[in-house]
Amino acid sequence: QRRARRRRVSRVTRTQHAHRTAPHAPPGDAAMKRLFGAKKAEEPPPSLEEASANVGKRGDAVDEKIRKLDAELVKYREQMQKARGPAKEHLKQRAMKVLQQKRMYENQRDQLYNQQFNLDQVAFTTQNLKDTTVQVQAMTAANKEIQRQFKTNKNLDISAIEKMQDEMQDLIEDSNYIQEALSANHAMPDDIDEDELLGELDALELDLQTETEAGGAVPSYLVDDDTEEALPSAPTATLDASGAELPSAPQGTTALEESPVAQKI
Repeated sequence: QRRARRRRVSRVTRTQHAHRTAPHAPPGDAAMKRLFGAKKAEEPPPSLEEASANVGKRGDAVDEKIRKLDAELVKYREQMQKARGPAKEHLKQRAMKVLQQKRMYENQRDQLYNQQFNLDQVAFTTQNLKDTTVQVQAMTAANKEIQRQFKTNKNLDISAIEKMQDEMQDLIEDSNYIQEALSANHAMPDDIDEDELLGELDALELDLQTETEAGGAVPSYLVDDDTEEALPSAPTATLDASGAELPSAPQGTTALEESPVAQKI
C-alpha cells in the first residue's frame, strides 16, 4: 500500500511539474479583442471638394450674420435720427458694438473665402495632374502602337510608297500624252505662217472700215442670209366727227394730236 501510495504521489507530482514547465499557448484573437478591444478602422480623409464645400457653408453662415447686423444698423440709425439726449447716446453705443461685430464677421468671412480659394486651387492642381497622367499614359500607348505598326505593317514602307507615287505620276503623264494625241486636229496644215494670218486679218479690218465710211452699209459677206427683210409699216387713218377721213399724221406724231377734234377735246 505504501508503495502504491508513493507511486500515485510521484505520478501526480510529475504531472503538475509537466504543466508548470510546458509553454503556454498564445491567447486567441477573440480573447485579445475582449481584453484590449478591437482596433477601429481608419476613416478615409475628406476630399478637397468636401472641405471646400464645408468652408463655403461657413462663409455663407457668416454672410447671413453680417446681413442681420446691417439690418440692425439701419434700425439704430432711424432711431438715432428721432432720439435726443441720453437716449441717442445709448443708441449710439449699441450701434458701435454692432459695428464691431460686423467688422469681426467680415474678417472671418475674408479668411474663409481665402481658405476656400486655396482649397480650390489645390483641387484644380490635383485634377490637372491626374489628367496629365492619363494623357501621358495614352500617348505612351499610342507611341508603342505606332512603332509596332511601322515594324510589322509592310504597307508602311516609305521607299515603296515613294516608288508608287513616281509610277502614278508617270502613268498620269502618259495618259495626258495619249489624250493630246487623240485630240490633235489633222486637217490643219502645219506649214501655215501665223504672221501671214495676222496680216490678212488686218487687211480685212481695213476693208471693212473703208466700206463702212464710204456707204454706211455693212459689207455683204457680214450680212446674215437668214435675216428677214423689213416690212413696210401699215398706213393709219382717222375719222373726224362727220365721218370724213383725215390725213394721216406725220411720222413721230399721233393722229389724235393732229386732228382738230382732238385739239378741241
